[in-house]
Amino acid sequence: MMAMQYSFVLPADYDMEIIRERIASKGHMLDDFPGLAFKAYLSADRSRGATAENLYAPFYLWREPEAMHAFVNGPGFAGVAQAFGWPSIKTWTVWHHWLGDEISQARYARRIVKPIAPYTALAALREQEDAEANALRESGALAVVVGFEPGSWSLVQFSLWRSVIDTAPQTGEQRYAVGHMSVPGSGERK
Repeated sequence: MMAMQYSFVLPADYDMEIIRERIASKGHMLDDFPGLAFKAYLSADRSRGATAENLYAPFYLWREPEAMHAFVNGPGFAGVAQAFGWPSIKTWTVWHHWLGDEISQARYARRIVKPIAPYTALAALREQEDAEANALRESGALAVVVGFEPGSWSLVQFSLWRSVIDTAPQTGEQRYAVGHMSVPGSGERK
């Protein structure tokens, strides 16, 4: 599995209602995209106080790389790039994923990017991340994805929630509102 995210930083005075309307009108278009485990249509609105920047930053979980390539090479990504610019796409090989049955009810998301120090015992780090993912699940997360990226030696911990996250933000954390969840009707749940 592959996790993927790109992000558009929008001007400080950008009307984020435009993003919310775009998500509402176009979000359903990927609901049954082949090979997609989910797409979370994410935004962060600085006028609502939880972020320093206005962002449109969808997060994807792909069942296989070919599905990711089909999307990036297709008209959906071309449309977003024409509307907002050519983004840098971050990808992670998935170490851990769990998708709850109520994932489509997600309204909030949290992404934490963590650097991996040189010579870290990666097997032990993976076990630690699995334990953290399970703790998030037990505390009410609707989905949890942990991905590894050896080019920049980082990992991502992404989680979806029904309610606002009420803990203090961590270093490397970004919180989002979820405008739509594209979740195919069938598929494995781990």
